[in-house]
Amino acid sequence: MNPDSFSLASTGFEFPGQTNVYHGKVRDVYTIGEKLVMVASDRISAFDHILPRAIPYKGQVLNQLAVHFLEATRDIVPNWLLNSPDPNVSVGLAASPFKVEMVIRGYLTGHALREYKAGKRVLCGVALPDGLQDNEKFPAPIITPTTKASEGHDEDISKEDIISNGIVSPEDYAVLEKYTRALFTRGTEMAAERGLILVDTKYEFGKAGDTIILIDEIHTPDSSRYFLKSDYERDFGTDAPMNQLSKEFVREWLIANGFQGKDGQKMPDMSDELVWSISERYIELYEKVTGKSFIKANTDKIKERVEENVKGYLG
Repeated sequence: MNPDSFSLASTGFEFPGQTNVYHGKVRDVYTIGEKLVMVASDRISAFDHILPRAIPYKGQVLNQLAVHFLEATRDIVPNWLLNSPDPNVSVGLAASPFKVEMVIRGYLTGHALREYKAGKRVLCGVALPDGLQDNEKFPAPIITPTTKASEGHDEDISKEDIISNGIVSPEDYAVLEKYTRALFTRGTEMAAERGLILVDTKYEFGKAGDTIILIDEIHTPDSSRYFLKSDYERDFGTDAPMNQLSKEFVREWLIANGFQGKDGQKMPDMSDELVWSISERYIELYEKVTGKSFIKANTDKIKERVEENVKGYLG
């Protein structure tokens, strides 16, 4: 089967009262009054590049996982979500976003590991000791923020530079740090109940009036990395590759095929088999993280379905 016919690769809606639309790497965000309609497409990105083919059901997985965790963390931090009128859509409050992403890491893996292996011992202002092994757990989670680039690559940045450059005030940054650590603790606890380890993740925040709120997605495979606890305990310290539930396997496939988003590199072609295998990995993660069976939404005329459900909700 051709996966392209099961995917929502682009939107291009015109909703009543719409004043703005932003097409991100994965999500298309429509502004309608003081509300945002966030459509999770099936596009997939890695190394800040959109891959050439969309992944069936990926948007549904991301949206429904984000809704699951936003509802489960409302007692920790207020968030933007009002409703999810379609499997691929969340509607919520518009907020003025902070221009940083709050990345928090519990283990030395992914980008942090690549930097460590390159010889760096300070990451975003956080000192790292010599002698750490691949995928080793940090004594305590570390916060390694990045700038939020509208185009191109997000860049690592330290807390000190964020404050000294006036990107976030000291008072607001203290709140972002507090919320980031509390959310990571909750996410870690929820993952442990499912036999998983929440390895690292990122959070985005904004201000609605004077209130700092959590925005965008949380604890999805696009923003987070999970290990299977049993596999981690078996494989840590060995040469076996760590079994991850995350988008890292997509990055690894790209690296193996000569692409890391650098100038002059060509994006490799994606076979139908690869696209379906990525779809299956996303669905697997949804089921492992939530403990629920994934119910595939109707993908026949998917654009029409999304548009009809949003318009029905907005009235």
